[in-house]
Amino acid sequence: MTASGQLVDTHSPASAILDAAKDADLIVVGSRGHGGFPGLHMGSVSTQVVNHAPCAVLVVQSKA
Repeated sequence: MTASGQLVDTHSPASAILDAAKDADLIVVGSRGHGGFPGLHMGSVSTQVVNHAPCAVLVVQSKA
């Protein structure tokens, strides 16, 4: 498995992730759950990525 990285300059983290993942097989994102709604366990960026990704998405939450 190879991983790559790139520096992007955008005001929308979700758009940057989705643009970079056009040819990806899997996207892995973290989630802090700060979406602003009670009971929402994913943040807004991870929610947007899950809903619009062209491939599978793995959302990882921290232990704390």
